[in-house]
Amino acid sequence: MQPAARFPRFFRHLWHEWIRPLAIPFLLITAAKSALADFNYVPSGSMQPTILAGDVVFINKLAYDFRVPFTFARLARWSDPARGDIVVCFAPDDGTRLVKRVIGQPGDTVELRSDLLYLNGHRVPCAPLPDHAAGLRYLEPDERAAALFAREELGARSHAIEILPARPALRNFGPVRVPPGHYFMMGDNRDNSRDSRFFGFMPRAQIIGEVKAVAVSADLDHWLRPRVGRFFSQLE
Repeated sequence: MQPAARFPRFFRHLWHEWIRPLAIPFLLITAAKSALADFNYVPSGSMQPTILAGDVVFINKLAYDFRVPFTFARLARWSDPARGDIVVCFAPDDGTRLVKRVIGQPGDTVELRSDLLYLNGHRVPCAPLPDHAAGLRYLEPDERAAALFAREELGARSHAIEILPARPALRNFGPVRVPPGHYFMMGDNRDNSRDSRFFGFMPRAQIIGEVKAVAVSADLDHWLRPRVGRFFSQLE
């Protein structure tokens, strides 16, 4: 048999024995990841101390609606993001996939004064974060010494925030009113987060799911040493 004649036979074998049997499972898995649930690797510390660089978080993509796989088209909608929810979204300026916290809903007025958050003209209550709080024990001692930590009461949600006093940052912002169909997003690491203060309001359509938990975690500064205590831990 001529070499040229063997190639079609080889590709037919490849298609029937390998590609075709794997195509349907692959399509089903990727569709489920697109519309139902997924995991997201977090490479930065913009959500510290709640989410650490090196965390892999679980995303519930059915938290608010059901979308056509691989699209932003919505087939059904049963709720909207609430203040304090941690969500996965796409930055409206450059499409970067982000993990941020919902601070302002449509109609809210958001303001930041010296790193203190004001919502609808009222200061959001916050108090010092205890040293034993989850997440802090995984930070390096010099990193902890350079930061201030507090617990913020945002509606029904209580969560930790981090302030970096020595870092140049946008500590005063607004007041701005969130327009209909949009949300105001911020990172818990207030002085080290690219969020709605920089790229503007987040369209509802760009929010694709709620971050519920840390699946696994590895310390990027220590040769990917597992942070076993964070495995399968709920996020606040």
